[in-house]
Amino acid sequence: MGRWRDGRGRLIVRTDSGTALGAPVPLEISASYRARTRGLLGRDSVDGAMLLSPASGVHTFGMRIPIDVAYLDRSLTVLAVRTMPPGRLGLPRLRSRHVLEAEAGALARWGVRAGTRVEVEVEGEAEGQAEVETDQPPAR
Repeated sequence: MGRWRDGRGRLIVRTDSGTALGAPVPLEISASYRARTRGLLGRDSVDGAMLLSPASGVHTFGMRIPIDVAYLDRSLTVLAVRTMPPGRLGLPRLRSRHVLEAEAGALARWGVRAGTRVEVEVEGEAEGQAEVETDQPPAR
């Protein structure tokens, strides 16, 4: 079982056959309470995506832009994808353990939809970059 800490990495979207779909997406990992609480608040744009973990729901109060939200289970399979305008509360998803956020429209461009499996490659993992619980083994 892998664990992550606040940091950076890459998001890899897989097709049903397991092939990588497009180039890896820059990823910001928010695993601490403080980083998850801050999330994308106050930003005018997003470079890539943000993974909040652990998380089962989000809100967009204080956001300046609409965002796409993907709810992920323990194995990083997408349970649902929603687009949320600023000032909204997203209800928690029952089996969600992680939430992926990106600019509105980005998840569709990357091929992320319900049932899609994603992978996370963490930068500096050898230096102990992990604190988030997942069933996905750490990338090598």
